[in-house]
Amino acid sequence: MFVCSLNSGSNANCYYIGNQNEAVLIDGGLSCRETVRRMKRVGLSIKTVKAIFVSHEHGDHIHGVPGLSKKFHLPVYLSASTLEHSGVELREDLVRIMRPYDPVRIGDLSIIAFPKLHDAIDPQSFIIEHQRVRVGVFTDIGAPCEHVTKAFRQCHAAFLEANYDENMLLRGSYPYHLKNRIRSQLGHMSNDQALELFVKHRPSHMSHLFLSHLSRDNNSPKLVKNIFERVAGQTQIIIASRDHETKLYHIREQRRYSIPSFRQRRTIATSTQQLSLFQ
Repeated sequence: MFVCSLNSGSNANCYYIGNQNEAVLIDGGLSCRETVRRMKRVGLSIKTVKAIFVSHEHGDHIHGVPGLSKKFHLPVYLSASTLEHSGVELREDLVRIMRPYDPVRIGDLSIIAFPKLHDAIDPQSFIIEHQRVRVGVFTDIGAPCEHVTKAFRQCHAAFLEANYDENMLLRGSYPYHLKNRIRSQLGHMSNDQALELFVKHRPSHMSHLFLSHLSRDNNSPKLVKNIFERVAGQTQIIIASRDHETKLYHIREQRRYSIPSFRQRRTIATSTQQLSLFQ
């Protein structure tokens, strides 16, 4: 699997995940032009993208979706409630309604959406799978619910929200009501919450963790990366920037294991060595 964060933050969110032949975008918060520009900088072509999956209706996740869909004739997968409340104009023939835990096939990719806690009408997280390798997208989450923790345990790589440092938020200039919104179970995850999820539920085969949706005002990339690297072991920690794309990473299984379907509720206890970087 080839994975890249094109942008991650309250200004825009967009993640590229695919194999050698096809890929999907999880969210489309960047403009059409900027999405294509950033993909080219890491050696990717928009022609490999076969669909866009929308996690929820907030503007930093859907701003560029109509333009991308229209220009490149990309189907857009989202829940019925998200479509109703999004306010975006999409071609009817390019709309695909997705349902929780109902797998979607895009070529050789399998994408499963499932619920999460956030202050949106019907927010979803995702698992993308190809040849037993799984990549999760867990951002815009107020607290890690059972759906998220079970999915996280199966990932070889994951985008995990680490939005704010608790002390920086409390001492910062945000108004009280906004601080409460961010800290609520329908807001965003703190560094401490993300770290607890990682320590308790990281599978032994997780090779890459992308710390995502960092606040510009209430977090520090250096701070949160240092916190995670202390306990990361063989898992590589990467910051998904809110200002530019990451490198392109190659996630692959080094050894063959019999891994059960994501829909089977059991924890996988396999291990793979750290995987190579593909630029």
